[in-house]
Amino acid sequence: MSKKHQFHLVDPSPWPILVSFALLFCAIGFIFYIHDLRIGKYLLPISCISLFITLFLWWRDVIQEGQNGHHSEVVKAGLKIGIIIFFISETFLFASFFATYFFSKINPVVILDGIWDITIGKWPPAGITKINPWDLPFINTLILLLSSNSVTWAIYEIETKNQKDSSLALIITVMLGFLFLAFQIYEYHHAEFSMKDGIYGSNFYLTTGFHGLHVLIGAIFLLICYFRAKRGDFIKGSYLGVEFAAWYWHFVDLIWLFLFVFMYILD
Repeated sequence: MSKKHQFHLVDPSPWPILVSFALLFCAIGFIFYIHDLRIGKYLLPISCISLFITLFLWWRDVIQEGQNGHHSEVVKAGLKIGIIIFFISETFLFASFFATYFFSKINPVVILDGIWDITIGKWPPAGITKINPWDLPFINTLILLLSSNSVTWAIYEIETKNQKDSSLALIITVMLGFLFLAFQIYEYHHAEFSMKDGIYGSNFYLTTGFHGLHVLIGAIFLLICYFRAKRGDFIKGSYLGVEFAAWYWHFVDLIWLFLFVFMYILD
């Protein structure tokens, strides 16, 4: 039976529902963990590992579909619309974090005898020693800006069919991403406040932590693209996958710039 359209009718896949359940249990495990429930210490890492495995298998299937010639121009356009919608949803996610932060900063609350008083509150709250923005946060900002340049370099080399330099640019970006995460973990370890230190600590760690998770996902995404580049996939065929990875990386870098300005410098 001949196909009279350019759309790809995908086979039934278990990955969307499995990813949904993995995300659900990640959220439940995180809530249990921050409330010191023992099950959270096991549920959170198990669900996170399950999420990464199912996402990897889903991406594998999408890559194979593209290599088998199923990604027509119409399909590619649909994929681009999909990732743009994803970026919009992520923007709203981080916007909610920033809104919580700004509301708490503008209206710092002190509870006296069970009564909320916003007239004597201060920001950061008493007892909180904020992190110096011109120390590790500034270094991390430079790292991400440098990584944005290297991933742009990678796209340029792929467009010019330069397999060697495109692979080099991708692995440099991946290494910069993991270096950022290493500095972020070091900063968390040496910070003089924790997630349990009121609204300031919980909002700071939640927002920067979610950003760090996005950096980790982006670094893994680019690492997969690196292995594909070494294999010559992007030279021989479409490079839509690495283009999406670059978009994602630039988005993560942009979010960090807002974080750096509002939660470090202007805090």
